[in-house]
Amino acid sequence: MLVFWKQRLVILATPKTGSTAIQTALESLSVMTLMRPPELKHTPAYRYQRFVKPYLRAAAGGEFTAVALMREPLDWLGSWYRFRRREDVSDPEKSTRHMDFADFARAYASSPRPRFADVGRQAQFLSGMNDSPLGVDRLFRFEELNRFVSFLEEQLDFPIELPMLNVSPPGDLALPGDLRQQMMDYLAPEYTLYNAIE
Repeated sequence: MLVFWKQRLVILATPKTGSTAIQTALESLSVMTLMRPPELKHTPAYRYQRFVKPYLRAAAGGEFTAVALMREPLDWLGSWYRFRRREDVSDPEKSTRHMDFADFARAYASSPRPRFADVGRQAQFLSGMNDSPLGVDRLFRFEELNRFVSFLEEQLDFPIELPMLNVSPPGDLALPGDLRQQMMDYLAPEYTLYNAIE
């Protein structure tokens, strides 16, 4: 999470949406940066609304605009699968090296999820308090990162060049047609939110 005081702007770090690159590029401009541990870096919108937003409002005497990125749901899931295929994933219970994406997808949709597939949900991360489906003021598609960067450049009056950091290794994300549809149905809350982004 990044907080920009003068511009009254907060960027929430949705997992697997380039948050490390964004924080690296903009950390020097922010007045507050939460990068470690992951539980703070990836503060979900409902927790931001409950704890951070009231504090910022009281300290600044005004509202902040909270923004975030969202990734196409199946692509987001695929990024987690590829990320956990890395050689440096030392915990075998979190590694996906010995399975294909279909196995990972089935495990993600199971209950309870095994540790390697327990990666949360974008819809839950982005939801607000009191069952609000969206807890940020503006949501951008990860696939249209240039629009997000243009918005930030305008708000911060600063040219932004994002480094390539924390990129998941390549991997085959093919799913059989029936499983692909099952996963799209399972990810319906994410697709509803994603498709509503203007």
